[in-house]
Amino acid sequence: MISTTAGRDRTVFRLAFVVPWVALAITAIAVFLFGPPSRVYQLLPFAASIVLFGLPHGAVDHLTLPWALGEPLTRRWLAVVGGLYLIVGLAYASVWFLAPVVAFGLFILMTWFHWGQGDLQPLIELRGPTHLRTRGARLLTIAVRGALPMALPLVAFPGEYRWVAGQLVGLFGVDTTLLDPLFSPTARTIVAAVVATLIVASLVIGYHSSESRHAWRVDAGELVFLSVYFLTVPPILAIGVFFCCWHSVRHITRLLLLDDVAASQLSERHLRGALSRFGRQATPLSIGALAIFGGLALAVPVAPVDWPDLFAIYLVGIAVLTAPHVIIVTWLDLEAGFWSTTVDQ
Repeated sequence: MISTTAGRDRTVFRLAFVVPWVALAITAIAVFLFGPPSRVYQLLPFAASIVLFGLPHGAVDHLTLPWALGEPLTRRWLAVVGGLYLIVGLAYASVWFLAPVVAFGLFILMTWFHWGQGDLQPLIELRGPTHLRTRGARLLTIAVRGALPMALPLVAFPGEYRWVAGQLVGLFGVDTTLLDPLFSPTARTIVAAVVATLIVASLVIGYHSSESRHAWRVDAGELVFLSVYFLTVPPILAIGVFFCCWHSVRHITRLLLLDDVAASQLSERHLRGALSRFGRQATPLSIGALAIFGGLALAVPVAPVDWPDLFAIYLVGIAVLTAPHVIIVTWLDLEAGFWSTTVDQ
């Protein structure tokens, strides 16, 4: 009979690694065989993300730190997390109204960091940190993992990237030609050189510092796979699937392991029960987030009238919610000891 620990490890591996790999591979193969779908169909993963992993993955932030610290949910925790979302979220939302181009740039940089840190955790806690033992190696991993979804589409699909950027800042009545320098051949060449350098540095440093090649091979395999994926799949579709089925799924896996009840269900290989429990916990604040998106739709200077506008509203709303969410996840990383002084030893 499989032990509870072995059963949990297999279930966690399937959720955190197999599901993301399969989802992205199917998407890439479909694009290769049938060509890219129209933009309307490329937006379907973003529509699905409202209920399928994407939006809900950050909707239990009020529970995350109490779980990590082994504390009950109290009014103090609700006030701390609620206050963080109110202050940081409103501050960043105001930047969108006052300086949309700056806000868009911050969105890219913030997501670059956050999606990088989202991939660092499973490499450390689920695969073993044999090649990520120093703070420098971990910072490099965050940089390269975030670069793949945020920078490679700019290199391979500048027109699509430019369209998305124009939709977001266009909601605020800004002349979108201000973005043109970001998409010039020179800028794209610089971005490509930076990403290539990060990839090579990560692979070489990881290889030479690893005690066991297994974890490094997993990391290297994902770097190659994700590079090919983001260079060949149109960015709206590529990032939509990545958001739902890679980043969000991995974060939810982390949360399930922090929740004692869900972790027990994983040990018994009751993945459906653990996910159902998470879904119930995430539903109230996911609905609350939809109200925020509705408020944005009413507040932006250019009223949304079609599906591209609604897509832009959704991304701006996600950006506003991501700012405090990044702080929560960073706090969680600190509690997990990812950046402690013992890392370098």
